[in-house]
Amino acid sequence: MSRIVDTGRNTSETQIKIRLNIDGKGQYNIDTGVNFFNHMLESFSKHSRMDLDIIAKGDIEIDDHHTVEDVGILLGEVFNEAIGDKRGIKRMADAIVPMDESVATVAIDISGRSYCNMDIPFKNEKIGDLTSDNIIHFFESFANAAKINIYASAKGFNDHHKAEAIFKAFAKSLKEASKIEHDEIPSTKGVL
Repeated sequence: MSRIVDTGRNTSETQIKIRLNIDGKGQYNIDTGVNFFNHMLESFSKHSRMDLDIIAKGDIEIDDHHTVEDVGILLGEVFNEAIGDKRGIKRMADAIVPMDESVATVAIDISGRSYCNMDIPFKNEKIGDLTSDNIIHFFESFANAAKINIYASAKGFNDHHKAEAIFKAFAKSLKEASKIEHDEIPSTKGVL
């Protein structure tokens, strides 16, 4: 079973192409026009071992909101398509990742229902060229489009470290939840 999807999304605000291989090796080629966001997505790819190509052109002369949001939406849609009917997946997983003085916890349920609960108190409006609030909005957009539950929290002093720990914990928990363990739908309903 191939869990690879390659697609695009074009709006008046963004033009995005994404290719995701859930069962990859952590190889990436990412250019969103927002450098810190690139760094976070590269970290996600490396630590999830999912291959990820993203080329995005957005209206970043206005701000980074539309680019981050639309990448989150399309990446969520691509993940949802790649995971298929969810037969055999582990479904639920969590990870705790430290980064220097910071620590992040992420729990995932590939449930077929979307919900996102984020507790990440950023101190600064921006981290590099990425608006801090848009990190949370990325995960909300991903959860809604992927139809998964994400619970995430982080604490620490340095905003860069908190953000990177969240993306790494998200990567590790999503990879673990995506693992094929058996040949059944992991739900008492018989469908996810």
